[in-house]
Amino acid sequence: MLLLRKIYFYFLKSIEMGKRKRRITKNFKQLKEHRKLTRSQKNEIQCFYKSMIGKKVSLHCHEYFYSRTGVFSKEYVPANFYHCELIPRANIHSLGFLGDKSFCDLFFPGENVVHSILKKINGYYYYEGNAISKEDAIAHFYNVDNVIIKPSNKSKGSDVHLLSVKNGITNYKGKSIEQLFDSYGKYFLIQERVKQHKDMAALNPTSLNTLRILSYRSGMEVLIIYTVVRIGRAGQVIDNQCAGGISTTVGKDGMLGKVAFGGYSEDNILKTDNGIVLDGYQIPSYSRVVEMVKRLHLKLPFFDIVGWDMAVQEDGNPVLIEFNVNPGLSQSAFHSGMGEYTERIIRELWPRPNTWFHF
Repeated sequence: MLLLRKIYFYFLKSIEMGKRKRRITKNFKQLKEHRKLTRSQKNEIQCFYKSMIGKKVSLHCHEYFYSRTGVFSKEYVPANFYHCELIPRANIHSLGFLGDKSFCDLFFPGENVVHSILKKINGYYYYEGNAISKEDAIAHFYNVDNVIIKPSNKSKGSDVHLLSVKNGITNYKGKSIEQLFDSYGKYFLIQERVKQHKDMAALNPTSLNTLRILSYRSGMEVLIIYTVVRIGRAGQVIDNQCAGGISTTVGKDGMLGKVAFGGYSEDNILKTDNGIVLDGYQIPSYSRVVEMVKRLHLKLPFFDIVGWDMAVQEDGNPVLIEFNVNPGLSQSAFHSGMGEYTERIIRELWPRPNTWFHF
């Protein structure tokens, strides 16, 4: 029976590996310019990975990001290797449900976490932390203005909306509040809308422009792998790059990089839609944001690689929006997989068991 389960999970992992490779290959075809890796570059990449994991890796991600950014790096990390080999070694795969956004505030009592007014978890409603009926949940939101509704078990900014309701009718396609609740299935959140710092709002006033910080825990040390700022487009509520926003790197001094990247082929963006030049733009309270992330990560014993979505409130205080225990890599903006820590992280994680097979 144990052997059959191992075969089953190996099969699932193989499917996921193939799916992620096909996705990058499809995106590669949409790029304006295709750069081929030289023989020397291929050898450099494979020597780098073979020295750490004892085998070669697929080069599809290296070719994609080299073509997109014009920057060659042996430290790009293949998406299928990252998600199917590294993340399940860093994070306990079977506990991924703890990354559900509904649990975010429960992990960090006393910390500044965005306020969740209503949660629907596995079909059950909770208002301000107390279990209530569906009818009571509808009544609480029969008239409401400017709150955020989003799925609690999805990522990439999907189905995130600025919600207003008047006499039970929402601003989303004329649906009733009950119809909208039903459309989200068994998992969603309604949260207060964060009032962001004026310098963050200046990047795009209609969206909450957040910092995605990828951190790695090694014992009692928390490393900040990178930070990117995600900026919405004109008139949009969502800042996520996968949902139409743009992103660029944030340096250790809190200043933005020269160019941003959108979608899968929109590259080298120099300004926001409202004309803010990215290069050298200062993120407010950046050191405080980093300090908070390091403190929070030490409170998560089951997850060593975490993606944090942080905002800066109008008073300058950092606030946690959510954390992700299966975070992607912003390799276009960062021009690397995990930068200066790539080799260290892979060498530390590779000897661990892959929790795809953890029972």
